[in-house]
Amino acid sequence: MAPKSLILIVDDELFFREILQDALSGDYDIIEGKNGDEAISLALAHKPSLIIMDVEMPGRSGVDACKVLKDMDETAAIPLILLSARSRKDDLILGLQAGADDYFTKPMSIPEVTARVDAHLRTSDYYSELEHKDLLFLLELSENIAAIRNPMTILRLIVKKMAEIVDLTRCSIISINDRGEACVKASNDLKRNDEIKLELSRYPEISKSFESKQTIIVNDVKHDPLMDSVRQYIHELDYNSIVVIPIIKKESVIGTFFLRTSSPLKDGITLRVRKLCQLVANISANALENAILFESMKTAQEYFEEMAIRDGLTKLYNHRYFYNRLEEEFSRASRYGTPLSLVFFDIDNFKRVNDTFGHTNGDKVLAQIGSFMKKVARESDIAARYGGEEFALLLPNTPAAGALDVGTRLCTIIREHQFADLDGGKISISAGVSTYAADNLQAFEQLVKLADEAMYTAKKQGKDRILQA
Repeated sequence: MAPKSLILIVDDELFFREILQDALSGDYDIIEGKNGDEAISLALAHKPSLIIMDVEMPGRSGVDACKVLKDMDETAAIPLILLSARSRKDDLILGLQAGADDYFTKPMSIPEVTARVDAHLRTSDYYSELEHKDLLFLLELSENIAAIRNPMTILRLIVKKMAEIVDLTRCSIISINDRGEACVKASNDLKRNDEIKLELSRYPEISKSFESKQTIIVNDVKHDPLMDSVRQYIHELDYNSIVVIPIIKKESVIGTFFLRTSSPLKDGITLRVRKLCQLVANISANALENAILFESMKTAQEYFEEMAIRDGLTKLYNHRYFYNRLEEEFSRASRYGTPLSLVFFDIDNFKRVNDTFGHTNGDKVLAQIGSFMKKVARESDIAARYGGEEFALLLPNTPAAGALDVGTRLCTIIREHQFADLDGGKISISAGVSTYAADNLQAFEQLVKLADEAMYTAKKQGKDRILQA
């Protein structure tokens, strides 16, 4: 019998050492340390196959110990996994820069720990059951999905390639959400955008894998006791074996996915098929994590970029963005000889609103005005809060008559609305419209100047009206 691999666990907290000891001692020999100095001395003395070490410890930290171990020839090649609380991300980054090979965050997912420890400790013997085409397949799959940032594209590629390399009736990836609802996200026999909801009670093998977070193998679908509850549904199935493997990698990030394959193989799931499925699940986990993190970063970046050009109160475009777009649209209109119009308006007697109902209710009125502007604006129009209670609506490819019509509709909507925050009271606006057409203006600033002058003329004539410049 081959000797067990030796793992060094270093953490100043006994609680976490015991958790890891319980999880790993069945398959590995364990030695323990309590700080960074002990980690270095024990690693030099025992040459463990793997080191799991906490980042934050009294005395020498895990990051410092990691750097020392990775700088010494005797210990540099030993895989080192760091442990850290989620709040210590900066320390983790320093640890990875110091040479750590992997990390876990506390609280730990034990199935994830065991799966990734196993991955770090695999020897060449692990792959002896795999065929040459399997290794080429894994290499090709890794290269392909490393370049993909769309999670669904990754899932579809995985099931397609698995079905090609192994004799499978079906290869699927199933997700289970926080409500316990299961859905087939990708399958080799599904069209590109199809999804199928599953009733988990009909799939005891998936339920068991979900509950245990362990690989489930059914070698004889017709007679395995696990399938007794669904015997009436499976007697005519054209497959004999099932493998369900949880795809575990930072579950809080990627959710819960399962690789499920069904095969007509009479002799059940071979060691080759099981190992291949496990390796594909591991590759999938890394790819899904990277893709979803990429998507979330992209979404966050787009969100912050959008917020930088929006007014926080009304969610209309802000003054700076309005002028950037005005200059662009004026240049475009000049180049192509198309009209460009601007509706510029101000809320009548808005100071009285703030004085009577307070600034909080005044802000709610401004936000409501923003909503009205979005209703009348086309997708190509630029609705902006110019400043205070002044607003602007830039209308590309719109002649004077069309702009006057838009402005009139906006005036009417606002005039007729009963504002709940003003105890059902009403307000009005004074507006001015200006238009660039047939080279009548030389600069984009003139468009604002003319609309602003028309607006003030409207105020002088009694307010609650719109005038053409």
